[in-house]
Amino acid sequence: KIQTAKKIAAVGTTVTRVLEHLARDRKLEACDGETDIFIYPSYEFKVISALQTNFHLPCSTLMMLVSAFATRDLIMEAYAKAVEEKYRFYSYGDCMLII
Repeated sequence: KIQTAKKIAAVGTTVTRVLEHLARDRKLEACDGETDIFIYPSYEFKVISALQTNFHLPCSTLMMLVSAFATRDLIMEAYAKAVEEKYRFYSYGDCMLII
């Protein structure tokens, strides 16, 4: 059903990378393997339309991926609000949904 989905929400950056890797070859189907995909600002997403993820470290490749999905300015605005509201960051903290 993923082949015909109008919108796909990725839960996590790993899922995002896997789905975007598979989309390069237009083969969204079960498989095993590895990926070398590196998602950073200016990347054009092929299948992901929403992303749920944690608040990542500021100078990390995961922050680059999140900034590619939204804009860096929007992400930094969300982070500022998260700090203001005392959200928990990193792997076991709070998360955000970017639509």
